[in-house]
Formats: sequence, C-alpha cells, structure tokens
Amino acid sequence: MDLQLQGKRALVTGGSRGIGKAIARVLALEGCDIALLARNREPLDAAAQELAAESRRRVIGVVASTTDDQQVKAAVAEAVQRLGGTIDILVNAAAEPAGFAAPPQLADIDATWFHGEMDTKVMGYIRVAREVVPGMKAQRWGRIVNISGLAARQTGNVVGSMRNVSVAALTKNLADELGPQGINVTVVHPGLTRTERTAPLISSRAAAQGVAPQAIEAQMAAGNSINHLVDASEVADVVAFLCSPRSRAINGDAIAAGGGAPRCIHY
Repeated sequence: MDLQLQGKRALVTGGSRGIGKAIARVLALEGCDIALLARNREPLDAAAQELAAESRRRVIGVVASTTDDQQVKAAVAEAVQRLGGTIDILVNAAAEPAGFAAPPQLADIDATWFHGEMDTKVMGYIRVAREVVPGMKAQRWGRIVNISGLAARQTGNVVGSMRNVSVAALTKNLADELGPQGINVTVVHPGLTRTERTAPLISSRAAAQGVAPQAIEAQMAAGNSINHLVDASEVADVVAFLCSPRSRAINGDAIAAGGGAPRCIHY
C-alpha cells in the first residue's frame, strides 16, 4: 500500500532515540522530510545523520525543551524554514517512558516531580501542536499523532496513568476542534517496547537474578497476548499509517500498540 507520504514534512519530538526515532525512520523511508526535535544537540545530530543516510531524505535536528514556550516557538520556526514549508505531520513523543524504573508510591510523589511529568508529556505536547496547527489550518490538511502509553488503561503507576489519560483527553479534544479543518489527531498507546534501553536493562536484571538474559526477555514478552516483546519499529509502522492521508477515517481515537493486554476489553 502506498501511504501517500512522499514529500510530506514531519516534525517528530523526542526524535533522537527510542520510539520517536523509530517513527522518524519509517516516515523518512516512506518519503517524508523530517525535523527531529530533542533537548541535546549531539545525539540529535547523530540521529539526523543516520536517518538521512539511510533514507536519502532531508532529516534535520532542532534543539528545544518542550517545557519552554520560547524554545518550542523557535524550534518549530527553524524546522519550517529549513524544511521549506508547513509542517504537515506532527508526532509528539518527547517524554520519559514508564516501565524502566519502579514508579513512586503515594508517599513519595512530590509536587515538583508531578508537575514536571505533566508539563513534559501534556503541556509539552500542547506547546508543539500550538505552533504547527496554524500552518495545517492554512492548507486544510494535517496529522497529529500523540504517543501516550498503556498506563492510561492500567493501575500501578499513579502519575504515569494520569499523564497518559490526559494525553488521550487532549487528543480527542483537538480532534473535535481540528477535524473539520482537515486535521486528524490520534493517540497511540505503546506497552513495554524494545528500544535502545532494553538490552542494558535485560542484562542488569539477568545479572541481579542470576539467570540468562533470554529468561528475562521471556518474562517481559509474557506481559502481552502475543508473547513477543514489541519493537519500536513495530509501533512506528502503526504510527506511519495514522500519519498518512489513508487514515482519514480515524480521528480522536486511541490505538493500542502493545501486543494485546490480556483480559481487557475496550470498545
């Protein structure tokens, strides 16, 4: 299937590593020019060079913290200027993933940490969307995909659940507001996902438990109904379709990409 993405311009936040980088890679291979947004210049430039060499598309890096209004404004303006036009596609993925460290219990949740988490993953997504939407409105077409997570549907991480539910609520509100102007907004919920962080995590857990790394990976894979540790590239394939003109029938909805959470029914 031709996803009709050739020549589109995409901005991917959190694009220097993990799921964000995997999404940027697939979009570039489908013919998009890409702006990666992240906080640190060195890994950002390395990721941009790698993806440009592989895809033969224009891939640039723009530095910003999504917690800072002025940095976001400047980074989006730079992306528009360097890519040569309106941002057609926004993928918001700039947030620390849950699941790599034990979440704090109630007594350990302080205001500074709470507000930091919500500012990055919720208000940060709003800041970037706020800057790209005027251009999308002018051309009456755009796609916004917000990367959230299955903590939105599970207990066990108070703030993780709250921030992910908030992203889902943000998505539906934006979809209703912007859909009549040709801009579709969706949210993707990854579960535990293989990224660059996974191999060191498996090694450390295996050493701590005195077992083979394969046993730890099997434990992690057993958390979904396909018994397979979903790779970031597999999440990226789902997101690429949602970024496509072919996804017109999907707006405001949440797509789970975690291999199937057992026993849950969502309708």
